[in-house]
Amino acid sequence: MSDIIRHVDRAYEMVHVVFVHPDLGIGGAERLVVDAALALKRKGHQVQFFTGHHDPAHCFPETCDGQLDVTCVGDWLPRSTFGMLAALWAYIRMIYVSLYLVLFSGVTYDVVFVDQVSVCIPFLKLKSNTKILFYCHFPDQLLTQRRSFLKRVYRYFLDTFEEKTTSQADCVLVNSHFTASVFKETFKSIKTSPSVLYPSLNFDSFDKYASVTLKDIDLDIDSDCIFLSLNRYECKKNLSLALHSLKILLEMVSKDEASRVHLIMAGGYDERVQENIEHYNELVKLATTLGISDKVTFLKSPADRVKVTLLRSAKCLIYTPDREHFGIVPIEAMYVGTPVIAVNSGGPKETIINGETGFLCEQNPKDFAEAMQRFVTGVNDKTHMGEAGYSRVVNNFSFIKFSEHLNYIVQGLMDERKQK
Repeated sequence: MSDIIRHVDRAYEMVHVVFVHPDLGIGGAERLVVDAALALKRKGHQVQFFTGHHDPAHCFPETCDGQLDVTCVGDWLPRSTFGMLAALWAYIRMIYVSLYLVLFSGVTYDVVFVDQVSVCIPFLKLKSNTKILFYCHFPDQLLTQRRSFLKRVYRYFLDTFEEKTTSQADCVLVNSHFTASVFKETFKSIKTSPSVLYPSLNFDSFDKYASVTLKDIDLDIDSDCIFLSLNRYECKKNLSLALHSLKILLEMVSKDEASRVHLIMAGGYDERVQENIEHYNELVKLATTLGISDKVTFLKSPADRVKVTLLRSAKCLIYTPDREHFGIVPIEAMYVGTPVIAVNSGGPKETIINGETGFLCEQNPKDFAEAMQRFVTGVNDKTHMGEAGYSRVVNNFSFIKFSEHLNYIVQGLMDERKQK
């Protein structure tokens, strides 16, 4: 695979790339594949999506405004059985989508970009001479608990399939060096190392909202010190840390300083996902229990215009996930000049420069509150850190760099295809 990454400049040929994705909703994984498709399209390649679910009311605009061709098949298949076997059904849905693509779609293609679920790769291989690129955001087997014997048996088979099918990809990409190290520790039978392709930002999609204010998005918050938490409403995102940190912060600062502080908690929320519903309600209840509900505003699935405005208006982003695989939100915040306070683990260690573009803290409310206090009291200035963050994103995580890197990989796969 290293030969692909070192692919030299030459006259590029048009490649037909099909993206296979389980659920084209709103999230970091979905944002990455949408950006990957846009990047390849702008390089002159032909791109299409095949997915098991696509709701025009809950998706990125590029997938429903005509920029990207999306075909949804198998949406009638269940997501779980009585709230269980969600992973198995995700596997079945991806296999169904892949079989439809290979056997019934009539679509001709050169490369398939498989996202998240590798079990469909052998079925995509039914079409000879197809090159498979698999993007592994994180090993699926590490994202679940196994508290019962039956769950351990169930996961044993799924984990085995995950490792065996991942090894059949022609190229494996991961989102950070942290994920690459976890990949090697987890999939011990796979001897080749994955390549890192950092997610990126399409700067244009942020710049077009530069003049939008909080009042323009119907948020009239009387505060000049807004902290923002932006993540899906999932337990693993550790969102309660932001609430507990706010509680401690309000006790640390003066009454006048406390009056200026407000926390906005915004995140992806899907009515089909029971965890989103339950965790959202848990957080609202926790804010009330802590006595800070008047200092917190909760928002569900903010549109891009709202999200960018929130990021730009915040004094600082509070990013709470531990061992996050990459974390695109800190990149988004830094691009619009907003510093980030994050847990000192995982992907944020590769994106945030501690003390320069934000702060990396231990996973406890006291450390977060002390970092937040620096912005409330003015010890650290948003403008200075924001400028450093902006420069870091432009220099290291631009859409142009992302596009060039991905284009080299795809062209390299085509070279391999011709040699066979």
